[in-house]
Amino acid sequence: MSFTQDVSPNTGHEFTLAREFDAPRDLVFRMWVDPVHLRVWSCPDGFSITEATGGPARPGERFSVTMLGPDGESHKLSGTYRDVSPVSRIVFTHAWQNDDGTSSPQTTVDVRLDDLGGRTRLTLHQAFFDSAGASDGHQAGWSESLDKLARHIAALR
Repeated sequence: MSFTQDVSPNTGHEFTLAREFDAPRDLVFRMWVDPVHLRVWSCPDGFSITEATGGPARPGERFSVTMLGPDGESHKLSGTYRDVSPVSRIVFTHAWQNDDGTSSPQTTVDVRLDDLGGRTRLTLHQAFFDSAGASDGHQAGWSESLDKLARHIAALR
């Protein structure tokens, strides 16, 4: 599969997921910025993270991740943190990298954390995809990843 390097225009292909976690907001935030925790939960079921690079989550910092799928295929992605507001918001770009050096259209992921008095509401919005299929696939992947995040947080508590 091959992609162009263009940034996706506002196509309307986007989604929002919301979840509540039985954990304080600072703990949920840490799960998003600590590479040790990200490796545990931030990929769909059946996938594992085999490589991750990048410094601390701060605006302008680039990152890259390689996921190994259940079929043995590697999936590489990269991005740049755009906004990191401690315990409340993380915004980053996201693009899949092809072996030939090209990449998928870049999308933006916006994660907001709201304090619910010892619990946390997480709202994740990702936009803009070049097709409904790409949006649907990412929504399913993030949904599974957030389920893994809930299990990981429960195991820590």
